[in-house]
Amino acid sequence: MTRSEYDGTVSNHYASGDLLAAILDGLQTAGKDPHALSIDDLAPVDQFHTGGKGATLALLRLAELQAGIRILDVGGGFGGAARMLATELHASVTVLDLIQEFCDVGEALTQRTGLSDRVTFQQGNALDLPFPAGSFDAVWMQNAGMNIANKERLYDEVFRVLRPGGRFAMQEIVAGPVQPIHYPVNWASEASMNFLMAADELRSLLIRTGFTEIAWTDVTESSKNWWNRQSSSAADPDALPPLGFHTILGLDLYLKTQDAGARNSAEDRVGIIRSVMDRPEQR
Repeated sequence: MTRSEYDGTVSNHYASGDLLAAILDGLQTAGKDPHALSIDDLAPVDQFHTGGKGATLALLRLAELQAGIRILDVGGGFGGAARMLATELHASVTVLDLIQEFCDVGEALTQRTGLSDRVTFQQGNALDLPFPAGSFDAVWMQNAGMNIANKERLYDEVFRVLRPGGRFAMQEIVAGPVQPIHYPVNWASEASMNFLMAADELRSLLIRTGFTEIAWTDVTESSKNWWNRQSSSAADPDALPPLGFHTILGLDLYLKTQDAGARNSAEDRVGIIRSVMDRPEQR
């Protein structure tokens, strides 16, 4: 399968063609004004990663990023983390995502939160980041590498676009000691879309790339509690809130992924790490 063919497969897994309408409908059902939104209004649906909003805040605390910086959010979806970073740090955040629909939805939601002056979107591939070397003070990634086979190229690109002294903050799903995983999961309907790396291999790769480790935290156990809560809430589809991951994936796929996700977590087939790395002033 060529890269363009694979990119199309990944896009088809995530994109629905009517995501914005589904989110706006959910907001109205929840009693929110879709034309004047806060980041908290959107958090149930736009923090599309393990741990949700709480995980974003935890990574932000771990990363200790400075206010007013330039941040690239690689694989940032439709911008939940980016809008939070822009709000918390008054930062300028660029979201790079493979899926054009996510970029379009992100722009629409960002306008409705009044953050368009600080958060922008660009469709593109993380293996060929369309930015000059040293463009950003920080790179942010949350659960974005699972679909990417060539992780050496991915982290080389992250390293390249960081300025010397810049910071890389990442949360990633890693392969657990028991394999293979159960499907479908949020990021992959079957094995050809899944490229998890074991935590120790990922850590070694980042160091070989040239990064200096600042923090490395295994949050697998606390994430199991989150997966269990997700699976429990999915047990009664009629009781699901107006907005959630089911809004993105569709109800049928969502229910299947929550079941598989809980099993993968309970059986130690997946783990979660949070990492903070710096690009040294000199390589």
